[in-house]
Amino acid sequence: MPWPRFFAPGLVLCAALAIPAANASEVALRTEADGTQTMTHEVLVRAPMAEVWVAISTAEGWMRWAVPMARLSASDPDILETAYDKSAAPGGPTTIQQRFLVRIPGRLLAFRTIKAPESFPHWESYRQVSSVFELEPAGAQTRVRLTSTGYPDTPAGRELVAFFRTGNADTLDKLRQLFERAAGD
Repeated sequence: MPWPRFFAPGLVLCAALAIPAANASEVALRTEADGTQTMTHEVLVRAPMAEVWVAISTAEGWMRWAVPMARLSASDPDILETAYDKSAAPGGPTTIQQRFLVRIPGRLLAFRTIKAPESFPHWESYRQVSSVFELEPAGAQTRVRLTSTGYPDTPAGRELVAFFRTGNADTLDKLRQLFERAAGD
């Protein structure tokens, strides 16, 4: 079954993956006491934390680097809906919905995917995964860390880890590239 291009970022994530230093890199894949897997990626972004925060925490920000369509729910501002089709209808079969669980403005955004596209494989396993964006200063840059927890130790969970391992690295690289373009690199 084909995988969607991006699902995070949950926004949006096991051998070592060789990725050039300038790109997103896998920091850790570890097994927790309950048997689930936790995966962490990070990237350095050449932008102030406040600008990176806007890019990861607003619909407008997501459309600059991740997807052509993003909107906050009119009935619940803690739900971000995205799609790879700019004309996707609210709640439509190709949309993805993330529920923001915790926001520490400018520093941390925790979320869980609550709706996947109809064709998304292993949805019952993926709905158990929670993700956290963490921002921290790194000199003139911002370190962006994306940690996803709760991948089950099952064949479906291992497929999800393999998919998001590459997908999250690619997604964070797009975030990095957004700010490099803005800086004229």
